[in-house]
Amino acid sequence: MDLCINGRVVKMDWQGQKLVEQLMQILLVSFSVVAFITGYVLGSFQIMLLVYAGGVVFTALVTIPNWPVYNRHPLSWLDPSEAEKHPKPQITNPSTKKKAAKK
Repeated sequence: MDLCINGRVVKMDWQGQKLVEQLMQILLVSFSVVAFITGYVLGSFQIMLLVYAGGVVFTALVTIPNWPVYNRHPLSWLDPSEAEKHPKPQITNPSTKKKAAKK
């Protein structure tokens, strides 16, 4: 998810994504319970569906946009000039010596 602030694109950080996921699950389960109870008490399946649909819309409005609260822990990537100074270590293969067969 991208957000444009002052001409620069801000991406949602990992902790923001985790928060959104938890918030979505909590809201959807809460609205489903409230919708079921409301529909049961009023004896109306239509009211139950309307309450749940309202909860889904509310949940979407809270979780889908990339709100600034979801960008509190931005990642700091290594500058390209620093990356050239510290190259990625190469993986070395273990020696290919064959074990001597027992006679």
